[in-house]
Amino acid sequence: MADKKILIAEILNGMLPAVRECGFEAVRPKGIEKDALPATEQNGRILVEFRGEDKALRLEQFDEKIYLLAAQREGEITDADYGQLLVSLFDPSTAETRDAKYIAAEFSEALTERFGENARAANTKLPTPVSKASVKSGATSYDANTLANRLSVMYPELREPYKENVQQYDGFLAEDFFLKHGNKPILETIRANDPQKMKKLFNLLNEIYDDGTNEIQSIIAVTILGAMENDQFLLANCVDYMSEDLITPVVQINKFLASPSGRGSKMRLENPPKYKPKKESKASKIFSNLGNMQQ
Repeated sequence: MADKKILIAEILNGMLPAVRECGFEAVRPKGIEKDALPATEQNGRILVEFRGEDKALRLEQFDEKIYLLAAQREGEITDADYGQLLVSLFDPSTAETRDAKYIAAEFSEALTERFGENARAANTKLPTPVSKASVKSGATSYDANTLANRLSVMYPELREPYKENVQQYDGFLAEDFFLKHGNKPILETIRANDPQKMKKLFNLLNEIYDDGTNEIQSIIAVTILGAMENDQFLLANCVDYMSEDLITPVVQINKFLASPSGRGSKMRLENPPKYKPKKESKASKIFSNLGNMQQ
């Protein structure tokens, strides 16, 4: 028979990759030494807690069972917010190391299904697009996210890349999205020159450009329509559909990007500075010496 705390430490060690992948850190109770099991114990109940951004996790053992509990919400998380992810039989009087490994694998799978990369992608909250009503009232202007959102409706194949962009950068990174994904279906539409599809596309581009921020005007004229690379055939397809405000800068930008002096600008456009993510706190090291408890 192994010591109960040693077995729980083995379960935690087995869960560690999933815990870190899902963005959790263990919470060290006051008075618990760095190399000790980060747990509280009362009346035979052992509790280990984890925290992440707008989410929390609990490992709780009592009555010959061990529970994995989770909560997810904005703001303060209370006991009432926790729900059960998984429960497993755990009798310390008969449990062995192999039982701890089995429980760790089970709990890791449940944790990843709830908070892993695929789950986060599915639950990504997309930024709210600017409404036509707010633009008409003069309260705001169209932005890059609004264009991407509406293009993803026009071109359903852009929906997943749009969601992935928002998830990866914790917000919408416009240049990355349009250079890697958004330009392709737009250029295909221009090349095909179907009147109905062209009208639908440029009604959107004209609307966003004419009432958009400086950023989105630059993205439309340079990043998107500048990708025609001064192809006279493609430009001719667009002329009858572009608004008066849009046609002049698009023609001038295409000429500039095709010139010797514009090649450097084009290279920088296609190779923007590397994205620097928000600085995150270092993962907790609370498990680093748990192996010593098994000796």
